[in-house]
Amino acid sequence: METRSKERIKRYLRLNGKYLKEAEDLLAKGDYVQASEKFWGAAAQSVKAVAAKRGVELIAHRSISEFVSRLNKEHPELKLAEDFHIANNLHTNFYEDWLDPDMVRIGATRVRAFVEKLMNLTK
Repeated sequence: METRSKERIKRYLRLNGKYLKEAEDLLAKGDYVQASEKFWGAAAQSVKAVAAKRGVELIAHRSISEFVSRLNKEHPELKLAEDFHIANNLHTNFYEDWLDPDMVRIGATRVRAFVEKLMNLTK
């Protein structure tokens, strides 16, 4: 693997960890809007890490979604598309503030699982 890809993977994994920690802190404080966006960010960074491991650079929401669709076809048992759909709902919640706190907590649980599944794909 080339050095540039390794550097991108490290950056995406670092950001993933940062966003997850911030999301957990915000969730604990009851700031569901900000927590929603941080969980989305963690999900997006983990997708980018898997893509970088494969030599693919993702730069737009659409490319992230398309890559998740590809991963979902490769690993249907992981239900990655379902988890990513929930992460997208959290992203929308950042702008709309329409999700009930319980829904944000459920979404957070699914994003944590999504990230874990993707981390296994980066090994």
